Amino acid sequence: MTTLKVPGAELYYEKRGTGPVLLFIPGGNGDAGLYQGVATALADRYTTVTYDRRGFSRSPLDGPVDDDARVEADVEDAKRLLGEFTDRPAYVFGSSSGAIVALELLTRHPDRILRLFAHEPPLVTLLPDSERHLVLLDDVYDTYRTVGFGAALAKFLRATGIEGMGGPGGREPIGDTAEFVARVRHNLEFWLEHELRSYPRVTPDLAALEATADRLVLSGGRDSHDAFPYWPNQILAEKLGLPIVDFPGGHIGYGTHATDFAAQLGEVLAASRT
Repeated sequence: MTTLKVPGAELYYEKRGTGPVLLFIPGGNGDAGLYQGVATALADRYTTVTYDRRGFSRSPLDGPVDDDARVEADVEDAKRLLGEFTDRPAYVFGSSSGAIVALELLTRHPDRILRLFAHEPPLVTLLPDSERHLVLLDDVYDTYRTVGFGAALAKFLRATGIEGMGGPGGREPIGDTAEFVARVRHNLEFWLEHELRSYPRVTPDLAALEATADRLVLSGGRDSHDAFPYWPNQILAEKLGLPIVDFPGGHIGYGTHATDFAAQLGEVLAASRT
C-alpha cells in the first residue's frame, strides 16, 4: 500500500503478486476496495494493481476539482500507474465510470494496452434514446442538490435497474467491509457532484476503438441484462463486431461474486495470452 504523486493529486494504490501487470480502474465509488477479492485471487499469476481514483477515498486532490478536465486526468493517472510497474503493454480492467476511463485510455494510448476489459461503461451517448437517459441523470443530480444524497441515490438505482444488484448484501463480503463502507458515503457524494452527469456524456471515438478492437473485451454481468449500464456495450458490440463476455453477478459482480468472477477473468486472460 503506497501512493503516487501525480499532477493535482496523490494516488493511493495497492500492488499484489508478480507477473504481467493487470490494472483495475474503479467505477463510480472510486475505491480500490471493490477489487480486493479479484486482485488477490489473480496475484499468483499477475502483478495486480488497484487504486483509488483522484478525489475518492485515500487519493486526495491538491486543489479544487476541475470537472472539465476530470476524464483526461483519470486517463493520465491510469497511464502513470502503468508506467510505475512496466514499460510494456499491460492488461487493464475498468468498470462503470472506470470502463469509460479505460476506453479513453485505449483510444489515447493504445501502445500501453495488451488487452482491455470494458465492464458496463454507462456511455449514454451511444443509446438511441440517449436524451431520455441524460434528462434522468440531470434529475438525479437536481434531487441530490435539493433533497439530499439518500433520495438521489435511491432514484438513480431504481431508474437504472441496478437497485439491489450488488451492495453489501451480495454473496461475498466487499472490500474491507466496515472500513470500505465508511468510505462509500463520501465517494458517492463526490460521484454525484462531479461525475454523474459528465462521464455518461463522453462520446467514444469509434474509429479509434475499431482500430484497436483486437485488444478490447466488452463485458457485463449475467444479472445485468435488464439494467441500463449493460446496454451501451450492446451498441459497441454491434458497431465493432465484438461479443460481450458475461461475468458472474451484476454491475459490480467483481465485488459481490469475487471468487467466481476472478476464476472466469483468469480463464479469459489466459486464453488471450496463447
